[in-house]
Order: sequence, then structure tokens, then C-alpha cells
Amino acid sequence: MKKPALYFLLLLAIFCVQPFLQAQPPAGYYDAANGLSGKSLKTALYGIIDNHSVKSYDYLWTAFRTTDDKANGKVWDMYSDVPGGTPDYEYTFGSDQCGNYNSEGDCYNREHSFPKSWFNEASPMNSDLFHLVPTDGWVNNKRGSYPFGETSNPTYTSSNGSKVGSCSFPGYSGTVFEPIDEYKGDFARIYFYMATRYENVIANWTSVVLQNNSFPVYETWFLNMLGEWHENDPVSPKETDRNNAVYAIQENRNPFVDHPEWVYTVWNVGATLAQEPTHHATDFSAHSITLRWTDAAGDTRPDGYLVRMSNTGFEHIEIPADGTSVSDDFSNLNISYGVEKAIFGSLTPGAVYYFKIFGYTGSGAGIDYKTDGSVQQISIEAR
Repeated sequence: MKKPALYFLLLLAIFCVQPFLQAQPPAGYYDAANGLSGKSLKTALYGIIDNHSVKSYDYLWTAFRTTDDKANGKVWDMYSDVPGGTPDYEYTFGSDQCGNYNSEGDCYNREHSFPKSWFNEASPMNSDLFHLVPTDGWVNNKRGSYPFGETSNPTYTSSNGSKVGSCSFPGYSGTVFEPIDEYKGDFARIYFYMATRYENVIANWTSVVLQNNSFPVYETWFLNMLGEWHENDPVSPKETDRNNAVYAIQENRNPFVDHPEWVYTVWNVGATLAQEPTHHATDFSAHSITLRWTDAAGDTRPDGYLVRMSNTGFEHIEIPADGTSVSDDFSNLNISYGVEKAIFGSLTPGAVYYFKIFGYTGSGAGIDYKTDGSVQQISIEAR
């Protein structure tokens, strides 16, 4: 049984610290973002959360005590935690810091969930608490600088089910690290934060998931995956508490924890958060042609396809040029990898239409079309 004096001091510490951790954004914090959407909303949020109070990399050890405490003095490690169950091990702040490690369960370190090699270890990203989290050193080492992804054929699985292996999410086949489902949304919202907080510099960073632009920032497959993770794993009390704790240290917030709906408003991903369409469909008729195909295989799979149409012959279908993306219109459709279907409408019944399909990787100025070899083509009469 605790002595009265010690009990009083413990209560005093709790009441002094707790209001600080439960702080919400001050009134008007997000006013500059009201009524905006898409790239404009993202830029407005950047103006709100930039210029945060930068801490040293060494200070992270101290910061984790308030940002990642499981409320029992143990480290909340998303690479080893078992929500609703008992993890194989837990770490104590301070005494279990890495050092050296030889296996899982040896110690915890400072994980750049957004790998530091992507931004060349530059400040302030290198110590930004929103993407720095405490994790098992061995699992962190296994993750390395691999992007997050999903794998159905892991080559390594940690004690809580985090995995390393070739990506099985459509659009990418390289090696990825997959956290457990209970924390996928946490990491997705971290990545939406990074795309927003560093809007002014992220176009210069290097990674297979980055488009080298300030919007939409991420490759299509990765953005779609993050949207699914965000939707399937909503904001938890853990995330809200961590957002408040980091705010108390850095004086900025993760807007996508405070306003999860903004993920949809900015990037148009996350079906659950979708808004009602503005208009009804038009040209509702049977005057259409549906094309189907089997996705390309190989070491480098396409991110999508450009399907081009002509009503005068194959020779009138222009070959697309690398570095110049083609917008959707009456005669052109861009289709994501994995859909395997394109529908052209408003056609003249009885007329013959000609089609060619070109796979591509990248987007914008970095788009690269597959135009050599035997380009698939087909002609068909509209009904």
C-alpha cells in the first residue's frame, strides 16, 4: 500500500500532466483551411503546420516518454504490440534503449517511419516526432528503407505479425514492409502529414513511392493503398493522444488525425469518407463499347494503361510520347493497373471504332509508355 505522501505526489503529477496531454487545437487553428479542397486545402494546411518547434534527434528519447507511453511506463511499439493480446515482450523507457541488438526483443530505437534516406537525413525531418516512433531495433533493421506495402508472401515476420516481402498490392512488386492492420491507419496518416508539412521540399526527395512533385506527392498505387489503410483503420484514442502530446512539444499538429475527412477532400481517396456527387451521370445509353484485357506481367508492371480510340483506322491512333501524359477525353482513357476494363461511350451505333492500349509507369513529366514490340489493338462495331 502506498504511503499517503507518495500517493499525494502521484496524484499531483497526474493532474498536472494530464490536461497538457489532452490539449486540443486552439480556437481558429484551422480557420485558413475552411472551405478549401484538393491541392488548395493541402497548401493551406502546410501554412498552418510548418515552422514547428524543432527538437534535437537526441531529445526523441525523452519525448517518447510522453508521446508513446502505454500508460504503464512501457514503450508503445507498433512493430511488436499485440492489441487486445499479450506481446512477447515490452520495453521500459531509458533502460531498454538501443545500443546493440542481435535479435528481436533486445531493445527499442528511433524509427523513421518515413525513411531518412529518402530526404538525406536533413533537418527538420530527421527529428520530426510525427513520423519518428519507438520500435524494436531488430524489426526496424529488417524494415530498413523499404516502403510500406502489403505482402502475401513474406520472407520475414515479426512476433506481432509485421512482415517483409514482395509487394502484393496492385501497382508495385518490389520489397515492402507491412505493419499489422491495427496500425496501418496510423502510418497512413503519418504519410499524409509528411506530404503536407514538407510540401515545399518533398518534390526533391527520392523514393519509389514519390512522384517528385508537391501534389499529389505519392505514386498512384501507394496513394490508393494509404487511402484504404486510412479508411479501414480509423483514428484511435492512441493517435489522438499522440497528436496532442507531439503538439505540446513541437507546437504543430497532424491535421489528418484532427480531421480524417480531409484525406478524402485533398486526395479523393477513402470511400467511407466520400462526399455526395455534385451531378448525375449523363449520356445514359447502350451506345458504348467495353474493352477487357489481362494485366501485363514481368519484373516491371505498369502503373496503368492509356487506351486510345479512332473511328477512322489504326493508323490514325497517335503513339503517346514519354514525358507527356494524356488526359481523359472522348478518345482517350487512363485505366489503373488491376481494373482490366475500359468503357467508351456516346458512340454511333453501327460505326466501327479502332483501339490501341499502351501500358505506362510514372505520371506527368515522368511518365514512360510501352510503345515498342507488338502493341495490342482491336476494332469493333458499336451497338
